[in-house]
Amino acid sequence: MRARVEQLPLFPQKGARGERGPVVAEVRAVNGASSLGAAIGAFHDHMLRQGFSENTIKAFLADLRLLGRHSGLNVSISEFGNRELNDFLTWMLHYRGVPCSPKTYARRVTTLKVFFSWLRETNLLARDPAAPILHNRVVTPMPQILHDDQIQQLLSTTRELMTGEHPDARPHVLVSLLLQTGIKKGECMGIALSDIDRSNPVAPILYIRYKNPRMHHKERKLALSPDLIPPLDRYLAAHQPRQNLFECTARNLEYVLHDTALLAGLKDGVSFEMLRWTCAVRDFREGMDQNRLRKKLGLSKVTWYETAEKLKKLAEPAL
Repeated sequence: MRARVEQLPLFPQKGARGERGPVVAEVRAVNGASSLGAAIGAFHDHMLRQGFSENTIKAFLADLRLLGRHSGLNVSISEFGNRELNDFLTWMLHYRGVPCSPKTYARRVTTLKVFFSWLRETNLLARDPAAPILHNRVVTPMPQILHDDQIQQLLSTTRELMTGEHPDARPHVLVSLLLQTGIKKGECMGIALSDIDRSNPVAPILYIRYKNPRMHHKERKLALSPDLIPPLDRYLAAHQPRQNLFECTARNLEYVLHDTALLAGLKDGVSFEMLRWTCAVRDFREGMDQNRLRKKLGLSKVTWYETAEKLKKLAEPAL
């Protein structure tokens, strides 16, 4: 079994509901008798504070305004039950007169579930009327992952490349880093040398940071295996980067993964996305708490819905 490498908290825990403090403090302007319009405004502020992406915020607001068009923005949120929400979905599908694709329908169901779940979590509603709604999501292809024997083939190849005729530790550092942390390609390219904390040689840490203030909610610190440090030193000595860990283009690192996969005999190749999912599945199988895994991957609660379902399928035993 591989050494457990888990995410560490980046900031002190301040409240019972997580690192951002109690969510009740975010909704002082609304109560259970507030109108749908007022609740949508408070939810918009909540999404901004939680760092939802701009596209997600726009989509959610548009979906909720459509609910307001059907039910009325002045109706009290306490008047919404499962029947009212199903009536809205039926109207949207069959009586609105505007085509609604399966993908759009699935997103609007997600909007209802996230919005009313938030109202329930903040004690603005006694129950969640959207919870019973069936969520028939659009089927997307299952991501590719590396199996245990393929991981060993790949790492065996990267180790050989460190000791060959023209030794190069970069493939091993790159592959090991992605398998341990599950970071995205953009996050990998953004790693500064100062983001690697080696003050504790048996527990090195990688900080994932973002220059864009709107993305600060994705910042986190991840534990690294101490076994990565010797290859890292070899890489640094050979390539001598000045500021960032990888001072090349993302396409260049993609070529590194492609060439290494060929040498390892992996006909389907290796990509950033494949190694990210492989890391997530391994952590899932080893029993990492799902909320901890979500934060390790830098995912919002909304994105986690579909990701968790795929992880369960990828991790379950073969029939």
